Amino acid sequence: MEAKQELIFDKLVYSCAFEKHRGYEEFIPEHFLGFQLSGETHAFLGDSTTVIRENSVVLVRKNQLIRTIKYPSKSGKYQFLSITLDQETLRQYALENKITIRTAYTGGQQLFFEPDDFLHHYFMSLAPYVNKTKAVTPRLSDLKIREAIELLLQSNPDFRTILFDFSEPHKIDLEVFMNSNFRFNVPIGSFARLTGRSLSGFKRDFTRIFNAPPQQWLREKRLEEAFYLIKHKKQKPADFYLDLGFENLSHFYFSFKQKYGLTTGEV
Repeated sequence: MEAKQELIFDKLVYSCAFEKHRGYEEFIPEHFLGFQLSGETHAFLGDSTTVIRENSVVLVRKNQLIRTIKYPSKSGKYQFLSITLDQETLRQYALENKITIRTAYTGGQQLFFEPDDFLHHYFMSLAPYVNKTKAVTPRLSDLKIREAIELLLQSNPDFRTILFDFSEPHKIDLEVFMNSNFRFNVPIGSFARLTGRSLSGFKRDFTRIFNAPPQQWLREKRLEEAFYLIKHKKQKPADFYLDLGFENLSHFYFSFKQKYGLTTGEV
């Protein structure tokens, strides 16, 4: 049975699965707050892996790449609730509450966990909407999002430097970023935004640093990683081709043979 993802109201999403499911690579444009109802989520960000266990509350920062694998619980069900904290709502909240951020957040692109009872009970209060036993009006939807913001700030006041930082991403080290994130199969425009560049600026800087256009470099880098995994880690292409950004196995085999003049079995 395939995993399902359902929009309950404007910014609340319910995900459910009954077997292990590999999620798609995603560019996260807005902050979101999530709760692992059952099972667990393995989240991959760059070179790091984080496990979101059952009953964990998690705040995921905007403007980053993430890949997930969903594992059902022993009872056979995976459930995850997420509520988007969009920039428009956060700007309005900051204006109404006279919140200004003078020092931008300088921490890493990571997941924040806050096992707070109030946040746990908040997500449990969303159950009637997930079960469709209660209708959601636009006003109620707005109130629930604001409640989430209030509870986050109550659990950790330092979260305000994340939630209310409305600046554009700063230009970051392109070489370091791409060597950590080349496995993600996302549009070049997403890479550009995440490194604080326009698309044209990204392509220009990329070619200057790597002496190759982005698409060519990504293909070569992924194939080099594949060669290493096959020869030295004895892994099978079927087990990693998606994680290396290839859309299908036949495309991977063709590209590998084209670059190395060998089949994967001859390595």
